[in-house]
Amino acid sequence: MSQAGGGREEMVSRAFGSVGEPQAPEHDVADLLVKHSVELLTADAAGIVLADAQRELRVMAASSEDAKLMELLQLQNGEGPCVDCFHGGSPVGVVDLTQAGGRWPAFVAAVADRGPFRSVHALPLRSRGETIGALGLFYREPRSPTDVELAVGQALADVATIAIVSERAVRRAEVVNEQLQSALHSRVIIEQAKGVLAGGGALDMDAAFDRLRRYARNRGLRLSEVARQVVETDLAAAVLSSDSTRKSAPR
Repeated sequence: MSQAGGGREEMVSRAFGSVGEPQAPEHDVADLLVKHSVELLTADAAGIVLADAQRELRVMAASSEDAKLMELLQLQNGEGPCVDCFHGGSPVGVVDLTQAGGRWPAFVAAVADRGPFRSVHALPLRSRGETIGALGLFYREPRSPTDVELAVGQALADVATIAIVSERAVRRAEVVNEQLQSALHSRVIIEQAKGVLAGGGALDMDAAFDRLRRYARNRGLRLSEVARQVVETDLAAAVLSSDSTRKSAPR
């Protein structure tokens, strides 16, 4: 193995290790992916667009302001290699953008006015049949990446996608857990409030809950908030003495 070849293999190995780091924030993964794409794929610049929860594309990372501009021009015009790559889930490349006006007229015109690049190649960020974004490789002169470069680029994109999807799953699980904890806490407070009302008003627990619920509903308040005030303040007397048909807000 030559020293040069060994050095490149080491760079590739480090790139895969950093891009695939477990539970790294998705913006960190995106930044690393564009960095290594420029280093390993002889691209002049690179950028990443990722879909949000509504499947709208957003620029997540770019190796330079020029690369960010190229991604933004595609999103603003709703067309371009990265947009097609995302929607089709397959690589899209154009060696010379000046010859692609028939396919992406608005984007090509915008690049002619403002964009510094002549060649774009987009690789999908996909996992288990779902495409979550696209990696854009930008070249200042007309150029087609080699098969090896495209293979390495796609492999890096695949590893990055797994990391991003995993991190999103962890975040969703944390949100769900917080929601469950909040719901459990609310349930405990409501049960405590029912006990306070039942004891203070000689009511059974069902009647106490009905009084609590009607008080909150008639005043447009959250049931858990009224329950908290019943437990922590002297609101219990007002709940017990209130007219259930009253609609005005409490003073």
